[in-house]
Amino acid sequence: MAEKTSLAVPAAPPEVIRLQEDVPEASFWRRARHSLLRTRWPILALLILSLVVFLAIFGPQIAPKDPNRITLAARLKPPFERNAQGEMVYILGTDSLGRDVLSRLIYGARISLSVGIVAVGIGGTLGTLLGLTAGYFGGRVDDVIMRLADIQLAFPFILLAIMVLVVLGAGVLNLVLVLGIGQWVTYARIARGETMAQREKEYIEAARSIGASHARIMFRGILPNILAPLIVIASFNVASVILAEASLSFLGLGVPPTVPTWGGMLAESRDQLLANRWWLAVFPGLAIMLTVLSLNILGDWLRDFLDPRLRGTV
Repeated sequence: MAEKTSLAVPAAPPEVIRLQEDVPEASFWRRARHSLLRTRWPILALLILSLVVFLAIFGPQIAPKDPNRITLAARLKPPFERNAQGEMVYILGTDSLGRDVLSRLIYGARISLSVGIVAVGIGGTLGTLLGLTAGYFGGRVDDVIMRLADIQLAFPFILLAIMVLVVLGAGVLNLVLVLGIGQWVTYARIARGETMAQREKEYIEAARSIGASHARIMFRGILPNILAPLIVIASFNVASVILAEASLSFLGLGVPPTVPTWGGMLAESRDQLLANRWWLAVFPGLAIMLTVLSLNILGDWLRDFLDPRLRGTV
């Protein structure tokens, strides 16, 4: 009787096994660096945002002039104009009151970024907490929170913001509160859906079986696993809040006129466009466009990078 041939796969040598065990898994930051170098456009967006952040932080030290200094003798100077001595005193020109456009752009970066980041922080924190609570407990808690979200979604946000600012008055604090509260619904709905998907998984059941509290399960178990989509939404919302701040400032409902903002500069340029004072609208418009576009590009990259289905391709 013929002997049966063995089809067993030979075991790998111990040296190969040790070599495989010693290979470290690529770290998060290493993968992020490789992904940025591969896609390239986010690098340009990151450089633009880094420049805007630098100007916002060190604006008082960088700005060549006081942004609110009125010089009527130098009003409506065009960009890159030289004086009799050959000096370029106002690089980007002046407005109708003789204020330096470049200095106001630099100071405006501080307000736009501050309003965008703080408002998204307020809205993201509030919405995540409410959505996490609604998704975890369900029942009446879920119904109450989601009905509040539906009520807010029934009002156009820009009209709601105008109504609140007319009552409270213009100001940076009021503007941040209005924009922050107006953002919570998006985070709440996403956090609720992700929480409902996570709460039925095995690790949550295991945590309940050993007596873990609701707060520990929510904040130590579920929250870290639902942060990725919320971070992506936050990156897009910073851009939308900057646009909303510019729109409200354009309507005269943002920060006071003495505080330079990009939206306020656009509003002040309305009366000068017919007289071909193009620089009053072009430079703040470019600042808003480049900042928002850079945030959107980074948001797109972050969404693809954090998606496990696309890992290795981005």
